[in-house]
Amino acid sequence: MPGTWFRSVKPGVSSEDLKNYQAPLEEARADLFALYFLMDPKLIELGITPNYEVAKTQYTNYIRNGLMTQLIKIKPGKNLEQAHMQNRQLISLWCFEQGAHENIIEFKIIRNKKYIQINDYEKLRTLFGKLLRTIQRIKSEGNYEKAKFLVDSYGTKVDRDIHKEVLERFSKLKIAPFTGFLNPEYHLIQDKGQIRDVKMKYSDNYAEQMMKYSENFSFLSVK
Repeated sequence: MPGTWFRSVKPGVSSEDLKNYQAPLEEARADLFALYFLMDPKLIELGITPNYEVAKTQYTNYIRNGLMTQLIKIKPGKNLEQAHMQNRQLISLWCFEQGAHENIIEFKIIRNKKYIQINDYEKLRTLFGKLLRTIQRIKSEGNYEKAKFLVDSYGTKVDRDIHKEVLERFSKLKIAPFTGFLNPEYHLIQDKGQIRDVKMKYSDNYAEQMMKYSENFSFLSVK
């Protein structure tokens, strides 16, 4: 276990104390909690996580995305500004650095292309727990300076060489870097006041769905 942590904060501490670092650290805390417990033996015993291979696959996907894949969404020369992307790189890069002496996460070059290999999943899980404890303490104490150091050191700056390679490799796929989802509208089918069925209807396209959300749920008036 990574130690004992609490969701509570010290008296007088507010999330606003971390200012612009609050969002990426909260996203990191949430992801780390899931990552750490994903490989917990009790979850596997309960069948919530089917087996260790599922957890290992998620660990691989997460680290690869944090260090490489998500960079397809960033233009050349730019750094990370969005909280979720900062969070993913922060976790992945911190774990890479902390585990370097044991080669827990390794960059391998195959045919002049970089790939990521995780050599010890249990030790990576331990690093997730260690970082979770660190971030929870920062949030609980409202420690702005430590929050700033963590995000600025690991979650913001983009490795230009890796970024260039990722963009070049992704460009050959000819697909968009972002995806969107069409969510269904649910309509109750009733008979004499009793619900008999629920019918789903999908919008014709993504833009139509977004405009409808904007009209119905926006806090600002639509003109």
